[in-house]
Amino acid sequence: MRILIVTQYFWPENFRINDLATALKGRRHEVVVLTGKPNYPAGRFFPGYGFIERGADNFDGIPVVRVPLIPRGSGSGFRLAINYLSFALFASLIAPFRCRGNFDLIFVYEVSPVTVALPALVLKLLRGSPVLLWVLDLWPESLSAAGAIRSRFVIRAVSWLVKRIYRHSDRILVQSRAFEPSVVRMGVAARKIVYFPNWAEPIFDGVRQADLAPPMPLPAGFRIMYAGNVGAAQDFPNVLAAAEQLRSHSDIQWIILGDGRLRDWVRQEIEHRGLERTVHLFGNHPLSTMPAWFMQADVMLVCLKRDPIFALTIPGKLQSYLACGRPVVGMLDGEGARIIRESGAGLVCDAEEPAALAERVLELYAMPKVGREQMGMRGRLYYEAHFARDQLLDRLEQLMSTPDETRWLP
Repeated sequence: MRILIVTQYFWPENFRINDLATALKGRRHEVVVLTGKPNYPAGRFFPGYGFIERGADNFDGIPVVRVPLIPRGSGSGFRLAINYLSFALFASLIAPFRCRGNFDLIFVYEVSPVTVALPALVLKLLRGSPVLLWVLDLWPESLSAAGAIRSRFVIRAVSWLVKRIYRHSDRILVQSRAFEPSVVRMGVAARKIVYFPNWAEPIFDGVRQADLAPPMPLPAGFRIMYAGNVGAAQDFPNVLAAAEQLRSHSDIQWIILGDGRLRDWVRQEIEHRGLERTVHLFGNHPLSTMPAWFMQADVMLVCLKRDPIFALTIPGKLQSYLACGRPVVGMLDGEGARIIRESGAGLVCDAEEPAALAERVLELYAMPKVGREQMGMRGRLYYEAHFARDQLLDRLEQLMSTPDETRWLP
C-alpha cells in the first residue's frame, strides 16, 4: 500500500508515530510523512530547522515533507493556538502540491491538536483517499482540562469542528475504550470506531539491567523516575508536594527526565522548597537511551491531574514502563489506574493526592527488592497480553487493507 501519514509531530521529536512509520515501511508499505518543523517540547525550532529552512527530510528511508509553522513557544496559550492553526493552514495549502500521486490510505496521528486532520481531509477531497484517524487525545475536552480555553463560544466552535472531522473520517481508532462514548456523542456511528491502544517501541522489549550501561551517574538511593512531558497535565505541584513530605527520607531520590512548558517552574519550585538534594531534573534525552535510564530506577512514576478527560486516557509512557518490566507507582484516576491495578504492576492512588502518593512510595521503598521485581514481571506479562506491538501492527494492517467501512467492523 502507499500510505500518507499526517502528523504535526515527527522525528527528531520523540513520538510513537516514528516507530509506526518505520514499522509500516518494514512491512513493505510505501510510506510518506507530512509533518511540521520540529519544535516540541522546547517550543523553538530544532537546530538546522527554521520557518523556511529544511522543507524535506528522509527518516530511515521514508520521505518526510515538512511544512512551515509558528513554533509553540513556552507558556502562552495564544502562541500554542497559533502553532496548531499554522500547521493546519500551511499543510492544507502545501500538501496537494508536495504530496504527489495517489495514496491508498491517509493515516492521521492525532495526539493534539485535532486540527491535524484538516490537511488529510483536504487531500481526501482532492484525491479520494480514505482517512483513518487515530484519536489519542479527545477534543474539545482536552482544551478545557488543560485550562487553555475557558470560553464557551470557543469550546462550541471546536466541538462543531470535531464533529465535522469525525464525520468525514472513514474510520476512527481510539487509544482507550473509555474514549468511545465521547466519540459517539459527537455523532459518530459505533461501527466506525475501533479500539486501538498504544504500544512500546521495540527497544523496550525484554531489556535487562545487565545489558545496559548507565546513561550517566545518578544519585544513590531509592530512585523514583518520571520520563515524559513536564506540563500542566502531569500535576507536578502535587508530585513535588509528595517529595516534600518524604524529605526526611534522604535516600529517596526523584529523577525527572524530559522537558516541557512547566520545566522552568519545576526547577524554581525545587529551589524554593529546598528539594535540591532529593529532586533532580535531568533534561531531555533521546528515546534510544530510555531503556538504560529506566533500568536504573527502582520505580517508575506516572501521574495526571484530576479531570474527566484524563481519567479516560491511557498515558503512553505506561506501556513503555510495563514493556521494560519496571514496577510502577501512579497518582491518577481512571483507565491508567485500572491498568496498574489489573496488571499488578505496582501501586496507585487517586489523582491530586500527594499524601497518598507519599504513602505508596514508602510502601514500595519498604518492600523487598524481589517483591518489586515480581511487580515488574507481572506488568511485562500484562503488556504482552494487551499491548504487544506485532499483534497491534497486524491488526492495523487489516484495518488499512479494507478501506470499505462495512468491512472495517471489529
